[in-house]
Amino acid sequence: MAITSGLVLFSVIWFLTFLVILPIRIETQGDKGEIVPGTHAGAPENHYLKQKAWITTGVACLLWIVIAGIILSGVITVNDFDWFDRLPDPQ
Repeated sequence: MAITSGLVLFSVIWFLTFLVILPIRIETQGDKGEIVPGTHAGAPENHYLKQKAWITTGVACLLWIVIAGIILSGVITVNDFDWFDRLPDPQ
């Protein structure tokens, strides 16, 4: 795996993890009972974005280490996903 491939893999893992972690522990204006005029009751009051970004980075690092290790070790290859036998046999 090249450096660029590793960075792209980390970016994809980071953003997917961020989208999973983002809705956790959101306090909406409706939950607090303090709705600002002109906003929706479901708008976040406290989103803890900085904490969630740090948690996302930690989780993404762990996931990246596992996935990159699997790719670099050769346990799973591209040929394992060739369900229609279109790729040449590995030599």
